[in-house]
Amino acid sequence: MSTRLDQFIEIGRQVAQHAASAPDSLAVKAGAESLSYAELEARSNQLAAHLRSLGVGPESLVGIFLERSVESVMSSLAVLKAGAGYLPLNPATPEDRLAFMLHDSDVAVVLTREGLAGRLGAGSWSVVKLDTDADRIKTFPVANVAVAAKSEHLAYVVYTSGSTGQPKGVEITRGGLANLIAWHLRAFEVTAQDRASLLASIGFDATVWELWPYLAAGASVHIPEDSVRQQPEPLRDWMVEEKITISFVPTPLAEMLIQLNWPADTALRILLTGADTLHRRPAQDLPFTLVNNYGPTESTVVATSGVVLPATADSKQPSIGRAIDGTQIFILDEEMQPVAAGTSGELFIGGASLARGYRNRPDLSAEKFVVNPFSTSKDRLYRTGDRARFLPNGEIEFLGRLDDQVKIRGYRVELDEISSVLDSHSEVKASTVTVSGSDEKRLIAYLVLNPSCQCTASVFREHLQRRLPDYMIPAVFVRIAALPVTTNGKVDRAALPAPNGNALPEEAYVAPRSIVEQRLAELIAPLLHVDRVGANDNFFLLGGHSLLGTQLLTRIGETFGIELSLLAIFDHPTLAGMSGEIERLILEKIEPPSELSQPAGDYR
Repeated sequence: MSTRLDQFIEIGRQVAQHAASAPDSLAVKAGAESLSYAELEARSNQLAAHLRSLGVGPESLVGIFLERSVESVMSSLAVLKAGAGYLPLNPATPEDRLAFMLHDSDVAVVLTREGLAGRLGAGSWSVVKLDTDADRIKTFPVANVAVAAKSEHLAYVVYTSGSTGQPKGVEITRGGLANLIAWHLRAFEVTAQDRASLLASIGFDATVWELWPYLAAGASVHIPEDSVRQQPEPLRDWMVEEKITISFVPTPLAEMLIQLNWPADTALRILLTGADTLHRRPAQDLPFTLVNNYGPTESTVVATSGVVLPATADSKQPSIGRAIDGTQIFILDEEMQPVAAGTSGELFIGGASLARGYRNRPDLSAEKFVVNPFSTSKDRLYRTGDRARFLPNGEIEFLGRLDDQVKIRGYRVELDEISSVLDSHSEVKASTVTVSGSDEKRLIAYLVLNPSCQCTASVFREHLQRRLPDYMIPAVFVRIAALPVTTNGKVDRAALPAPNGNALPEEAYVAPRSIVEQRLAELIAPLLHVDRVGANDNFFLLGGHSLLGTQLLTRIGETFGIELSLLAIFDHPTLAGMSGEIERLILEKIEPPSELSQPAGDYR
């Protein structure tokens, strides 16, 4: 590994240097809570020393079971300072999935707090509660913890969807992280004056490059509230107010942000995006640069990157750019031979950013990480399963998948994992899952059920919610007599019936009972592609999410002349609950109450 990369292997040393040279400079901020570099250095050193006293060191794995916060950043840094790798665990993870990841990963210690510790269950790991154990942690010295870690040692593990019905843990080394940091700092000219955002959910590998390059540079990292980070207008306003200079947002949200009006003097200079196919280009007058990025978790977040030029009359879909520093891209045919320029093939990745493999899965690691036929050493290539081709200018065009893997709101989803969990239900004889839509994708499950089954959709949704995260829960469940198959015996997804009219009902349907409920149902149904919406139906259980929620808010404003917040939809997700909030806002504007609150049957 080059000297340039060696200097970034230990991110803790970089933070220590900034704490010494600029102790009062802002390191991390979340709302009213913040840490200077001196405070971040002291607290992370004490926690790292505590972890060392518990036997944590190189090749240990430490779970971090915390919400997005200043505390989670400090904890991640402490783990790296202790020489270990960290495993981010989202508190929103379903209980069964959380238990699997804890046991499968062989974590030595889990960092959490008292209010979350009860969800960890029993295991061989130690638990450190950062709140109730604070006095104990403060007894350790604030001096920098110097642990000799090598480039091949573990930096972090992130679990992704797996086709077998269980997620798989991707092991990223410190050398891979170092390569990402070094490229990022050079490519985007990051300095200590930059102010970056941390938007991604815990457990999503985008947090890696939303965090470490900036702390390595002495810049500040800013964490918005959950109610802000997925809404285009509030997020834009927050970025402007916080003077954010560089930010990563997932593709669907980026496509919304670049269509908004931005102040000409906005501090934002670079908007990074990725995790899904980018369809839009920025306007000529957008006051910042849009950069499209591509990369699987198995290649330390980013493998290719490219500036997206403004739209012109003959613009085509943006490419995914070129290989980043230290990374090689190959597009090969079925015989592992390079295809001609302009010809599609499977995209393979090589280089310094490759993962070590899958945690405790040597069989899968050998299948996905193959010997590089173009190298005389023992280099490996990761076979992505993505189709791509080289364009005449040397950039790469993404063409889709070779298998059934899809992206939902930026998350990688193996459809077979959902089917595997559905098949474990006693009433399911067979199942398959597909995806519909291009911009607003939704999952649709097709079920062959026992003849006597009178189940509603909520039965299977609740079954899945115990094992899968919310983005993997189908919006619609369709009962069919048998799965259509092709001549070679595979499920013929093209022959599956349209879900409309065939979907399993939710709980007992209750028709809208007022004009507000009736009109609101007429707004929601086409947005979620469902036939009808009942008074007790839940917007999110029908397939809604934050990005669709922002569209619904616009329609509500146009229809009712009021401004409903996204937080109100989260707090009152049923048709009846939302309608009650709408009526309350209408009544605040109109006296006496209007006809809108009258029963639907009395409306003329």
